[in-house]
Amino acid sequence: MLLAVLAGAPAQLRADVCGRGRAQSPIDVVLTQPRALPGLEVRYRFGQPRLANDGHTLRLRFADGGHLIIGTQRFRLQQIHFHSPGGDKVRGEEFPMAAHYLHRGSDGSLLSLVVFFRIGHENPLLARLLDTMPAPDSRERPVAADRLDRDAAIPVRRGYYAYRGSLTAPPCTEGVRWLLLKEALELSADQLARYRHAFADNARATQPLYGRIVEESE
Repeated sequence: MLLAVLAGAPAQLRADVCGRGRAQSPIDVVLTQPRALPGLEVRYRFGQPRLANDGHTLRLRFADGGHLIIGTQRFRLQQIHFHSPGGDKVRGEEFPMAAHYLHRGSDGSLLSLVVFFRIGHENPLLARLLDTMPAPDSRERPVAADRLDRDAAIPVRRGYYAYRGSLTAPPCTEGVRWLLLKEALELSADQLARYRHAFADNARATQPLYGRIVEESE
């Protein structure tokens, strides 16, 4: 849920974009066009992390999150938050959870990198966050960066789907770049149950493509 990133629009405008926009997120990836897309170079630092519970999701913010580099473009990692169910689908498959890595480019543009989860082994990063989860709407809690397993935060293989979408909550602003990693991570059934005990379902329904092309890296 890309919340309150571009807030402040009038209520009627927000309703119009959310209900009438033609480049909204999330989507169901059904048909794709293979392309020679640039590779993803992950240079995350997870510097000075702070964990928040806003009553809707867990949100991990960084003073210095590091960068995602795509070709010649560099995007600064600002936060990670979670959705259950996962929001975006791939050929009809609904994932039990997804993590959204929200980035901002030097020009102010937004990019969301999506990491899907399937049920399997316990995820070490999610285990740490669940164990230190603050009370709802309390102050952000600092987390020891050296206790966050960055290797457990993103898949090794970095193939992806790419499309142009929107924020997934009001103001539903369009123009957000979405990258969905093909390879999923795992979380345990117990971890999913703990998350769902704390948070109600927080994923928006999939939205029509309206002719948008979903690119797939080769």
